[in-house]
This record gives sequence, structure tokens and C-alpha cells, in this order.
Amino acid sequence: MMDGRTKLSILLLAGCQALMNSTTAIMISAAALVSLTLLGSDKSLATLPVTAVVTGTALATIPASLFMRKVGRKFGFLFGVSIGMMGAAICSYAIWIGSFWGFAVGAMLVGMYTAFGNYYRFAAVDVAGQANRGKAVSYVLAGGVIAGFLGPQIASRSAELILPFVYLGSYLAIVVLCAIAMLLISFVKIPRIVAAANEEGQRPLLEIVKQPTFIIAALSAMFGYGVMSLVMTATPLAMVGCGHQPGDSFNVISWHVVAMFGPSFFTGSLVNRFGEFRIILIGALLGVASITVSLLGLELVNFYVALILLGVAWNFMFIGGTTLVTTTYRPSETAKVQGLNEFLVFGTVATASLMSGQLQERFGWEVVNLGALPFLGVVILLALWNMVAARRRVAAG
Repeated sequence: MMDGRTKLSILLLAGCQALMNSTTAIMISAAALVSLTLLGSDKSLATLPVTAVVTGTALATIPASLFMRKVGRKFGFLFGVSIGMMGAAICSYAIWIGSFWGFAVGAMLVGMYTAFGNYYRFAAVDVAGQANRGKAVSYVLAGGVIAGFLGPQIASRSAELILPFVYLGSYLAIVVLCAIAMLLISFVKIPRIVAAANEEGQRPLLEIVKQPTFIIAALSAMFGYGVMSLVMTATPLAMVGCGHQPGDSFNVISWHVVAMFGPSFFTGSLVNRFGEFRIILIGALLGVASITVSLLGLELVNFYVALILLGVAWNFMFIGGTTLVTTTYRPSETAKVQGLNEFLVFGTVATASLMSGQLQERFGWEVVNLGALPFLGVVILLALWNMVAARRRVAAG
């Protein structure tokens, strides 16, 4: 059981997660559409700012982990939010002067903020302890439910707030969200790793990553997030290209984000009951179901159902992978293993988001979805293999 102070800290971290994901939702909902107004006749780079976000996340992931090991998670989180605030300000100014590349630079800084914020879920494990790791991760990620409604709605309602500079108001709103996040972080109490843990012997990184458990944990998070990014990044462009209105794409993304984080209220309990491998397997199968619905038609209902299924698939694969990876390292190995895991995940996301715009522009929505299937297939096979291997070990005593 968790005491009151622990629950409060996890609640505050969930609030920080909600604010960070609201920022991400604004970027995803509006960035590609902003790019269409800033680019010339060639629109193939329309998803580049979204790619810049996840590239910034990937580049800053390992430095963020090592930085927080030195100064503590709390100061690291505050530093990360300040980077995000600066990035949002640069995005706003770029929209004001009509600079696509300036907008991309600001987006990359916002991504660096995300790199720090992605450690909120690991901070929750530090606060709650290993015995409550599944629930702690789930509760923090559940804060994203708020982001599902808040982010896209902010993007939609503030899009024309400062005309003729469409979406300028949306990016100024991110500055406000960052300020609120800094306030919440100031009240979070996160324990520091004790000296004894720091002095414990560390294994070579290669020895850690060769563990079958680490491999399936990392690939589940990598491919779950990568597939989600590949499809979601292209969704606004695909919907507008099919004749749907921009407002429809905001609503689809909104429900997608709710589906990403809504199951977090019970995913931790499901992990505790059924184990990480089963949850990862179910998530990958839901991903296949999402792709199937996308390929069946281009009606508005297809986009809604497919993106909702994709959100739940991401939730199961990402939470399952996150909780599983925390079992693969010692306390003294935390910074380097978490840093590597996050780098692998967001390196994959950056690649997927960049491919998304190119595939959508050159080959269309169907190819975007078909490109996701092999990665989901790999996770399904690995999860099944691990489950069969575990049963054999139990049978052998």
C-alpha cells in the first residue's frame, strides 16, 4: 500500500504527464497543418516538425537520464520544462514571421522537454517502490487522459485566436502549460538513489541488453510507439486528403489520445494479474486490428475506430514494456539502462514519423498502414515465444 504523501507525489506526476502530453497532442494535431501554411508547393516535408519533436526527444534522452542522475530528477524535470517553454516560444515566433525551419527548430526543443518528461513514469517507480511499479506507471500515464481532451481542443479553439497567424495562439498556449507544469513539479517529493546503490557493481551494458527479457521489453515499447507514431502522424494529412475537415482530424486525434491513456487506470492491475508478456501480446494484436480497420475504408468511422484501437494497443505495449524493463537492471544501472531504453524507443519514433510523411505523400494511406504490420508481427512472435519458454521452465521445475 502507498501512503498519502506517496499518492500525492504520484498524482502530481500524473498532472505533469497530462500537461506534457497536452503539449505533444497540440504538436501532433497542428504541426503538420502549420507546415502546410509555411511550405511552398512541395508538401512532402509537412511532417518534418513532428519528426523534429521526436528527434529532439531521442537526442536528449540519454543526456537527460545522466543529467538527472547527477542533479536529481526534480531539478532535471524543471530544467526540461524550461527547454519546452523556450521551444514553444520559438515556434510561436516562427509562425509570426513565416519561417518553416524556425518552426522545426522550436519543435525540436519541445521534443527535448519530452525527453525529460518521459522519465515521469520512472520517477513514479522511485516514489512508489518496485512492489507497486505497475500501478505507479499506469497511474502516471493515466494523466494523459486529460491530455486527450485538453491538447487537441486547445489546438482547435486557439487556432484562429490571433489572426492572420493561424495556430499562433496554440503554441503560445504551450508556454502557459509549461508554466503550470513547473508549479506542479515544485511540490513533488522524489527520493534520491542512496549511496549504497550507486556503489553497487555495474554489469557491462551489452550483458544487460542481451537478456531475452530486456529484448522483448525494449522491442515492445519501440515498435508499439513507432507504429503508433507512423500511423498517427499521417492521420491529419490522410483525413484532409480524403476530404474530411481539419476539425474532424482534431476530434479523431483527441479520442486517439484518450484511448492511449484511458486504459492506464486498470492496465497496471492487468499486468499484475496476467503478466507483462500477455499484455504485450494483446496490445500487438489490437494494433493488427487497428490496421485492418484502416484498410477497410476511408470513412470517418474508420479513422475513429482505427485510431482508438491504435491508442489502446500503444497503451498495452508501452506499459507492458516499461514495467518489464524495470526488472532487468540493478539500482546502480538505472541511469544507463533507462537512458538506452528511451533512446531506442524515441529513435524508432523519430524514424517512423519521418517515414510517415514520405509514405503518405508518395504512396498513400494504405501503404502507411501496411508498413506497420511487420513490426507488430515481430512483437507477437517474441511474446508468444517468451510465454511458451516460461511454461516450459515451470514444467521443468
